[in-house]
Amino acid sequence: MKFKFCHNNFNVLNLEKSLEFYTKALGLVETKRTVAEDGSFILVFLGDGESTHKLELTWLRDWDRPYNLGDNEFHLAFRVENFDGAYNLHKEMGCICYENKEMGIYFISDPDNYWIEIVPENMK
Repeated sequence: MKFKFCHNNFNVLNLEKSLEFYTKALGLVETKRTVAEDGSFILVFLGDGESTHKLELTWLRDWDRPYNLGDNEFHLAFRVENFDGAYNLHKEMGCICYENKEMGIYFISDPDNYWIEIVPENMK
């Protein structure tokens, strides 16, 4: 039996704001959308155009408060060729929430405060 990664899910309060963030900050594009017939939820899958792994954003119509992310010790990670260019973009966007210069990485946070690790392409 062999299992393969398929997707990760983040629940979001403002779907359009989140889509704008993931497009601008990470270059992700929408690959699939499912809208409940009764309008109670929308699922949007985002991809990077290279890997098969997807990020699923879930919007729930009746959810009216920020999601409790606990200690927020979980995260996604992205490798990037132009680390300095990415850093400058994220600095300009004001979304860098943590830097570890010793390790050569940093984290950004999305509109719902999910953390995303940014690592240079050559980091193992």
